[in-house]
Amino acid sequence: MWYAHNPGRRACQLLGDGAALLWTALWAAVALAVHRLVLPASQPASHRPRIPLLGSSVDGALRGVAHAGDRIVSAAPAPQGPAAAQALAVLGAVALFVVPVSLMLTVWLPRRIRWTRQAAAAQELAGTEDGRELLALRALLRPLDELAATAELLPAAPHETPDLDPDLDPDLDPDLDPDPDLDVPPGPGPGSLAKGWREADPVVLDALADAELQRLGLRT
Repeated sequence: MWYAHNPGRRACQLLGDGAALLWTALWAAVALAVHRLVLPASQPASHRPRIPLLGSSVDGALRGVAHAGDRIVSAAPAPQGPAAAQALAVLGAVALFVVPVSLMLTVWLPRRIRWTRQAAAAQELAGTEDGRELLALRALLRPLDELAATAELLPAAPHETPDLDPDLDPDLDPDLDPDPDLDVPPGPGPGSLAKGWREADPVVLDALADAELQRLGLRT
């Protein structure tokens, strides 16, 4: 799969993919325009049209390259001059396209491929009981603040008070409330998640597995 089920995550992925395509198309158009500018033509470089969407400094630098191509044409022997200038124009256009697009791909493509592989593996694991245990273990390795947020979704354990028989203790008043100083079990926390995973508690395992799927933007 290439896109998440979660609408917000999917929208971010679509925006990122669209930006990558737009970046590639932009530099392809610039490279073609530069190739036409640098390529020797009947008119001198100073009279060639200005490339749109480029600043004056970039346009001036490209015109300098065009002047260099014209000098190559004039300095080289007649049979070799146009071919050398054309090779220079092609190499310059290819470099202008490859460098920025390669930098973008080194940042964007590995992250997209990594998410795709993780999402496909998570979907496959979610279909089996052992796989959900692995997803739960993966969720246990997340930062503590994320574990605390997952633990808050667990139902609180009921507070059990010891059964005291008033017949065994004549001084005990059955109408009295239990001792308020008795230890009250703490609410669910990251420690309870680890304990639940060790004891294979289905509620804890499902909560952790669902948290890992939600982190990837997948349906639980």
